[in-house]
Amino acid sequence: MRLVRYGPPGAERPGMLDEAGKLRDLTAHVSDIAGEVLCPKGLERLATVKPKTLPEVKGARRLGPPVGAVGKILGIGLNYADHAAEAGLPVPDSPVVFYKSPTALNGPNDPLIRPTGSEKMDWEVELAVIIGSEASYVSEAKALSHVAGYAAGNDVSERAFQMAAGGQWSKGKGCDTFAPLGPWLLTADQVDDPQNLDLWLDVNGGRMQTGNTGTMIFSVAEIIADLSRHMTLLPGDVIYTGTPPGVGMGRTPRVFLQPGDEVRLGVTGLGEQCSKVIERP
Repeated sequence: MRLVRYGPPGAERPGMLDEAGKLRDLTAHVSDIAGEVLCPKGLERLATVKPKTLPEVKGARRLGPPVGAVGKILGIGLNYADHAAEAGLPVPDSPVVFYKSPTALNGPNDPLIRPTGSEKMDWEVELAVIIGSEASYVSEAKALSHVAGYAAGNDVSERAFQMAAGGQWSKGKGCDTFAPLGPWLLTADQVDDPQNLDLWLDVNGGRMQTGNTGTMIFSVAEIIADLSRHMTLLPGDVIYTGTPPGVGMGRTPRVFLQPGDEVRLGVTGLGEQCSKVIERP
């Protein structure tokens, strides 16, 4: 299933894409794509719904993040060896973890707001994982059974805040709009292997990143198992799993996002995003 949330920010409605890509309304069955809806039984119930029996939503509609009521957004840093190299940092022995604020969540085509004082706003195409059932001290072998689905993500980062502001990386990771997600959540049963997905990202039409999740240092299963030893993962939690090389900070000369720039990205089977950078109002 390709599950979506559509409508104005803060008032999104649940939806589903049919085989032809038409948007269908799910409000007769669920109030949101969140919480228990993401649990195995919730997804099993949705899987019995025939998309053609649902009302078609006609006309252009804004797509919001495909999951609502998100409690935690966790990021994994330096999870591709070649990205660690371009950052001039050693390959980690265990997953590097940081937080992105839930207020960073953004629709896949919503504007990216450059924060006041921003100097080094950067891009990072990533595979995002949406948790579907509570995970605490789970084994690597069982970790993927706790996944509701996957989505394309952009771990937008402000490098000056991240590296030079003192404290934690989260200062440069959790700014408003810095977690575009979607356009849809593809349920886990539709993804044969999360470690064999291509990723790409363009800025103003020029290719900046190309990669494959098969080159991750820590697999999705390893990440979930590790995180679950340090905190309980709950339905709706989102994990950004790391980015391949080609970020602005790693280029020579360095390139950072400016107002008016367009960022387009995609992940195999998970659709595409297209966001424009704007100044903070």
